[in-house]
Amino acid sequence: MKFFVDTADLAEICDLAATGLLDGVTTNPSLVAKSGRNFLDLVAQICEVVKGPVSAEVAATDFDTMLAEGRFLAGIAPNIAVKVPLTPAGLKVCKALSSDGRQVNVTLCFSAAQAILAAKAGAAFVSPFVGRLDDIGQDGMGLIAEICQIYRNYPEFHTEVLVASVRHPVHVVAAAKLGAHVATVPPAVLRQLFNHPLTDKGLAQFVADWQKTGQTILDNKRS
Repeated sequence: MKFFVDTADLAEICDLAATGLLDGVTTNPSLVAKSGRNFLDLVAQICEVVKGPVSAEVAATDFDTMLAEGRFLAGIAPNIAVKVPLTPAGLKVCKALSSDGRQVNVTLCFSAAQAILAAKAGAAFVSPFVGRLDDIGQDGMGLIAEICQIYRNYPEFHTEVLVASVRHPVHVVAAAKLGAHVATVPPAVLRQLFNHPLTDKGLAQFVADWQKTGQTILDNKRS
């Protein structure tokens, strides 16, 4: 499974990229607004830090303007994935851009039927929002299971399932078990994946036992 981080905070992206575990970045207008940065400058900087796909979303909702914005965004860097909404106009833009060899991330997917349309439009990624479905009492991970099953039935579909609106590590593990290709997670959730109380307890015991030996590794080299 690939890990994308869902943020527009450049410092967070740089820190997580240094772990070697980061495969890409997703942004959206809300995250960019929260950052307070110039959108185009920020996206260009992110693309320099992360070599994998960086999702940058169009702002328009009509076909002509979305297509113009998408082509402009795609020109910022070769690893840009143009993000478009799962609307009729958005899917037309997806088809046009993907036919030009551009990566497209179709976002705001809430049904398996929508995911089929995204794949037929040539999307590189489709982003089902599991957390938002859970919020209204629907089964977000059930949707991931449906989409993964459908995509496996059709080898001609090359769209990757990008699990979005991830709220906790359980979402990540469940998505991986179902065969989802990507999980895009907030920085805090990505860091939670490291944590387990037994790891902390075991490390504390190892450190304490080592200290009892009175040895150091670097100052006790063999001659």
